[in-house]
Amino acid sequence: MKETIVDFIRHGEPVGGRKYRGYTINDPLTEQGWIQMWDAVGNYSYWQQIISSPLARCHAFAEALGKRHQIGVSVEPRFKEVGFGIWEGLSHEAIKIGKAAEYLDFLRDPVKHRPSGAEDLGGFIQRVVSAYDDTVIRYQGQHCLVVTHAGVIRAIAAHVVHAAPIGLYRIKISNGGITRIRHTETGGILEFLNGKLTD
Repeated sequence: MKETIVDFIRHGEPVGGRKYRGYTINDPLTEQGWIQMWDAVGNYSYWQQIISSPLARCHAFAEALGKRHQIGVSVEPRFKEVGFGIWEGLSHEAIKIGKAAEYLDFLRDPVKHRPSGAEDLGGFIQRVVSAYDDTVIRYQGQHCLVVTHAGVIRAIAAHVVHAAPIGLYRIKISNGGITRIRHTETGGILEFLNGKLTD
């Protein structure tokens, strides 16, 4: 079996500052956000396909990168961010201060203590992993880039290393950070998190 390489890049800084953005918040990138993403990929252009979340903070960069290097771009809705329910659009500070007990419960066990109306974490992981598995099958033996969100990258990284969902939010994913998974006949291997690419 030929190896399949899937790179993931988290979107850069979005307009509106640090807040909970699930799939209902569609803020575009700031100028700094664009810089973070271009800096992470440099002149690297060895992908056969770019796959993007449908949200603007991912899709705009995917289109620009694809155009720069004449690489095809497709949209995969299953790679959109997890839904945060009533936390959507609220700043991290507002949650930490205004909902301190709820926030601590969430950090201790994000599986059982979801924000009201939030997407079920198990369902989210299933959605994202199914998109990843389909990508590996569809682009077998190729090298792809997925432009997506922190939650998506956490879920896939945890899946690959067989980590429990309870620890998902203990994985830091930086704006513009690149994660690589090399898929072999024995499954995925997490090569690096929050990296940058060189030619």
